[in-house]
Amino acid sequence: MIKLDILSDPICPWCFIGKTQLERALEKSPEHPFVIEWHPFQLNPDMPAEGMDRRAYLEAKFGGKEGAVKVYGQIAAHAEEIGLPMDFGAIQRTPNTIDAHRLIHWAGIEQKQNAVVNALFKAYFQDGRDIGDHEVLADIADSAGMDAAVVQRLMASDADIDDIRARDAHSRQMGVNSVPTFIVDNKHAVPGAQPVDLWLKVIEEITANEPDT
Repeated sequence: MIKLDILSDPICPWCFIGKTQLERALEKSPEHPFVIEWHPFQLNPDMPAEGMDRRAYLEAKFGGKEGAVKVYGQIAAHAEEIGLPMDFGAIQRTPNTIDAHRLIHWAGIEQKQNAVVNALFKAYFQDGRDIGDHEVLADIADSAGMDAAVVQRLMASDADIDDIRARDAHSRQMGVNSVPTFIVDNKHAVPGAQPVDLWLKVIEEITANEPDT
């Protein structure tokens, strides 16, 4: 098996698109060699703990309303092209994602990372939920088969916050400056939301080079 490490942020639309395209390739190659692990990367590490109004955030980030509309128009067009529903109009707040990353980390301990990552993307981009809210995160944990009460207790503490920040900082020190970034076999970095065909080619090449057993 080959390790596929994915650096991602659950409020990154390209990460949702990239995950969708990767999974479509994996569905076409059920004998794929990948073991997947998700890793934290905050697009906005300095975001206030309570998050901020989404429109204000986007206009500040992209130099005004026109810039935000242009950037997100392109993202929406790409999502529509691949048949991935996203309801940007439903999103009211841009959260700080440190707690969402803590939930992903805890889900990994229980072998439930993919379900939680899926649920976070759906909650944010399709249902317009605030994934910085502890109640929302506990509900997502529950939907993935985790103990919501335990998650709420952990969320009320500082558990693993320093670890998440340290892992994020380490990725930046290693040269990662955007997400999604996929790292294949701890050797090859594949940045960006890659199309299904590219992943099929990667899987084919890895499979062809695997020694016969």
